[in-house]
Amino acid sequence: MSRCQTRVIRIQKSDSSPNNTGDINAPDPARREDHEHAITRGVTLLTGDPKVAIRKLSGPMILAMLLMSLYNLADAVWVAGLGPGSLAAVGFITPLFMVFIGLGNGLGAGVSSAVARYIGAGNRREAENAGMHGILIGMVFAAVLTLPLVLFAEPIAALLGAGEVTPIAAEYGRIVFGGAAFILFNTIAYAILRGEGDTKRTMYAMAASSILNVILDPVLIYGAGWGIAGAAIATVISMALVSLVILYWFVVKQDTYLSISPKIFVPEREMSVDILRVGLPASAEFFLMSVLGVMINIVLVMVATIDAVAVYTSGWRLVMFAIIPVIAISTTLISVIGAAYGARNFEHLKTAHAYAVRLGTLISVVMAAGIFLFAPQIAFLFAYTESMASLAPRIALFMQAITVLLLFIPIGMMSLSVFQGTGRGVISLVINILRTIAFVAVFVYVLGIYLGYGENGVWAGIIIGNIIGSLVAYFWARAFISRLVAVTRE
Repeated sequence: MSRCQTRVIRIQKSDSSPNNTGDINAPDPARREDHEHAITRGVTLLTGDPKVAIRKLSGPMILAMLLMSLYNLADAVWVAGLGPGSLAAVGFITPLFMVFIGLGNGLGAGVSSAVARYIGAGNRREAENAGMHGILIGMVFAAVLTLPLVLFAEPIAALLGAGEVTPIAAEYGRIVFGGAAFILFNTIAYAILRGEGDTKRTMYAMAASSILNVILDPVLIYGAGWGIAGAAIATVISMALVSLVILYWFVVKQDTYLSISPKIFVPEREMSVDILRVGLPASAEFFLMSVLGVMINIVLVMVATIDAVAVYTSGWRLVMFAIIPVIAISTTLISVIGAAYGARNFEHLKTAHAYAVRLGTLISVVMAAGIFLFAPQIAFLFAYTESMASLAPRIALFMQAITVLLLFIPIGMMSLSVFQGTGRGVISLVINILRTIAFVAVFVYVLGIYLGYGENGVWAGIIIGNIIGSLVAYFWARAFISRLVAVTRE
């Protein structure tokens, strides 16, 4: 018996208990009716035609993430009004802040994968327990990491290369790090909702957070006169209020398919390991991205000036905005893949991956064309003040160059989702280590420093390294899926 067969059978056996309907979690007939309605609305969609599931479930995620990305762009635009120093300060803290985002998204991938696999195998009780395990694990990480980052924000900012902007970078960092618990709770709660096929509710929460942040930014940065600290406070307030909304849905209103309650929680070491098997490697991938971001900032300061960091910070935020639809589809794909894998329907798994790649590539082509054509106009958003005006041509050049990379991102992201959805997060991590260290970091060093191409060499290194990494992920995933399908046909 193959390893693939063994793992799937183990999941199915764990779901064979007679009490897997989860009725103990429905306190009354109305609650049970809500659950059944949720099944027809989300779970049936998740376990049905993978193409339909990807389209319908990723739609709300795309809208929500676009709003969040618009917030990130708006945040950068408002901070840019304070000058290149403030924008660069945010750029130095962003890689470390992304560690928290990455930890939340990584654990969320583990939770979403586990929840979807249990739902695909017909076990709601274990799906709920997996959700509770994910939330508790996230809160433990928040408790361990928050205090040292808040206390040592200034030396950390200096270590990250902030130099003359270390004080304001630390001021920004202390506040956003203080909201770590909200970041982790929200991202894991979003993952539970995605795992049960309820991406609309996720969209509402993420949209509310983004809109509130956009409103608070100018009020606190300029109206209250708090400067860069105002941007950080706006972020924390918006995340905290959304946490309250999520708790209302799960605890008070109780109209979600899966429940969140201490009464549901039954400690299971194997379940924690299952979540962390995907969650920690996925989190490590974001950590690698953060380390890479720090390295790129340092190289840019070496080969150019601190203004190059401001260019990278501005341009990369637009790149993240452009790939939001791809991220949303790949995030949804984890749940669809997990459900297909839990049901041992590997043909659906194959179809889901191929369709997600085609859809993501089509969207990326449109995004790349728009950015290339309108890069000078878009760059003006970050260079509307006298102190930033000189950077506009460099920001536009970066945006136009990076459009080449946009065309290859979907094949990499969708392929990594295959490994995360099937519980093989370590493979995803290995591919990202290769991409980050062996490809991007090496090309950035060789082209930017060794060959002396400076700032433009750094941009070329980012593009070439990421393209090679995406191709490795795609062909690895294709080979893995072919083995799974072969197992079914034997």
